[in-house]
Amino acid sequence: MEPISLDLQGIIDYQMNRHPYLMIDRAIEIIPGESAKGYKQITANDWFIPCHFPGDPNMPGLLQTEALVQLSALIVIALPGNKGKICYLSQLEKAKFKRKVLAGDRLDIESHLLSWKRGIAKCEAVGKVDGEKACEATFTLVMPDVMNEFAVKASTNS
Repeated sequence: MEPISLDLQGIIDYQMNRHPYLMIDRAIEIIPGESAKGYKQITANDWFIPCHFPGDPNMPGLLQTEALVQLSALIVIALPGNKGKICYLSQLEKAKFKRKVLAGDRLDIESHLLSWKRGIAKCEAVGKVDGEKACEATFTLVMPDVMNEFAVKASTNS
């Protein structure tokens, strides 16, 4: 499929996360069904900076993970017929955090789709700051609307 790029409004058009929980600012390149590249620019105005932690402000590891997941979800949301459908994180594996992500940093994210079957996506993603690995994870996403298409229907014949 042809690569696409999405600015903030384009991201909002494709998926359901909204400010302040939208953790990606731009999807530089999405190859539907394959991979995605994008970023989150961390600023002192981000809601989590003042409270995590006073005197040592940084982006929490779970929000770094959320950024990886949100960008990765666009890989399958950008497939034909999936625009606007919800993806949920169902399993997180092998999450590692290598360095703090601070105000002023840009978290550059690269994600790859490992598999996509019947509404279940397996992805791996890495986040870097200035080329240095900050976080990485492998995880499973589910898209209930697609999963329901493959659900076994109960027989009504008695």
